[in-house]
Amino acid sequence: MAEIVTAAMLVIGDEILSGRTKDKNIGHLADVMTAIGIDLKEVRIVPDEEDEIVAAVNAVRARYAYVFTTGGIGPTHDDITADSISRAFGVPCEYDAKAYAMMEASYASRGMEFTDARKRMARMPRGADHIDNPVSLAPGFRIGNVHVMAGVPSIFQAMLDNVVPTLKTGAKLLSATVHCPLGEGMIGGPLADIQKAHPDTIIGSYPKYLDGTFWTELVVRARTKEALDAARAEVEAMVLRLAPRS
Repeated sequence: MAEIVTAAMLVIGDEILSGRTKDKNIGHLADVMTAIGIDLKEVRIVPDEEDEIVAAVNAVRARYAYVFTTGGIGPTHDDITADSISRAFGVPCEYDAKAYAMMEASYASRGMEFTDARKRMARMPRGADHIDNPVSLAPGFRIGNVHVMAGVPSIFQAMLDNVVPTLKTGAKLLSATVHCPLGEGMIGGPLADIQKAHPDTIIGSYPKYLDGTFWTELVVRARTKEALDAARAEVEAMVLRLAPRS
């Protein structure tokens, strides 16, 4: 069986925690990771506070194969992700010569001043590699197993497209959905028995409510078709037994 590869995500920004900005990057990353065979195991949302970012980065980079961060690499004073990642790795945060020259030339070609604020976007940990940004030029970066990308969804998605080909992927999770017209309270016990009988699967129960009626969406996940089919058959039989079709 192929290796299982794991990942975590850090969403950085006070604006996410305050509700001012609604995150759109978690779902996109989850979709991409699932599609390529990487298990996204954890997502943390952290404020624009250096100590909190450092602690979160060091916690997840030691636990998972890959870490992806979004937010905090712009030109303003509260964009402190580059400084925080540098501190987490114990290296200086400094202007990257390639990024600096590329951005300086770009602003000059547009007749725009390369201000100190704009120069901040050329800073990254010493020894970091670029993550290209085809949307607005200022690069993200990778250091160790941590990939640092923009929070703006269109830029994050474009950067992620450039990251994906560099990643080691593992066994993909197959999935099947079984509709159940009953609420979770009716199926909790039997469903737990099925999960116990099929430890090589993940069986999720997702309650739904529509027009005064409760029902449940049951999702079976496994890394082999054989395991998936066996567990799904038992789930379908359980549903038929407890809620026979008229």
